[in-house]
Amino acid sequence: MTSFSIALPWSVAFPSKSTISKPFSSSFNGIRIAHYCPPSALSTRIPHSSSSTVVMMAKREEELKEIRTKTTEQLNEEIVDLKGELFMLRLQRSARNEFKSSEFLRMRKRIARMLTVKRERELEEGINKRLSRKLDRKWKKSIIPRPPPSLKKLQEEEAAAEAKEST
Repeated sequence: MTSFSIALPWSVAFPSKSTISKPFSSSFNGIRIAHYCPPSALSTRIPHSSSSTVVMMAKREEELKEIRTKTTEQLNEEIVDLKGELFMLRLQRSARNEFKSSEFLRMRKRIARMLTVKRERELEEGINKRLSRKLDRKWKKSIIPRPPPSLKKLQEEEAAAEAKEST
């Protein structure tokens, strides 16, 4: 391969004609651009995204502390509520209503964190995986279907609007 280099902070490599003529060659048949950064520049550069990453980590740690302060029953209730909210978001998406798509990921991650804390507590109690699944199935059967909090709020707002109209 013939390579062409410039004394800039990057280099460009062009393939030779012999490698291009082989149709099923395993070698790279394009242009390679390699970024070169001298070691002295690495020590002076400060990444811009490091401060935002630290903030995100702090938020996540704060949320985990909040989740760990709750009892297992409170976690179960909130998991049911969040799953109901997630279902409502799916309905809104299928009906092509306006919704925040970022809420899907946020809710799923929050549910996963809660389930993780719940499993950590089971492990501390010495509950093995098989028994945990059995208890989880029993818990899921005991759940009484109820509307999610956002739907309750919407129903209350509609009832208040109807009460205003009737008076």
